[in-house]
Amino acid sequence: MISISVVCALPDRQIVVSLQVPAGTTALQAAELSGIQAQVPEIDLLSAPMGVFSVLLDGRGNAAADAYLVEEGDRIEIYRPLVIDPKQARLQRAAEARAKARSESQQARVERRSRQPER
Repeated sequence: MISISVVCALPDRQIVVSLQVPAGTTALQAAELSGIQAQVPEIDLLSAPMGVFSVLLDGRGNAAADAYLVEEGDRIEIYRPLVIDPKQARLQRAAEARAKARSESQQARVERRSRQPER
């Protein structure tokens, strides 16, 4: 038997399930055996991205979750879907920063004008 852990981080809590699985168990099978889906029913294990120690099991550069054979001490991570695309989040923050800078600049101009003596 191989000792591993399956984890899932939610916004308000982290779930860690330690278990022993037989040799030849895939990451997907380990996630199913952990029973984590009963604790987090909104996660679909068949479509949720998974990784091992922050290395994505994507089937491209690394094995897919249904092909990766777990090893002793592995930490199988189940990732939540992104709420917003990182590029969109960055664009949104930049737009907010520009709007704030514009507002502060306008406010400073108004204050300078109000301090100038009348002619």
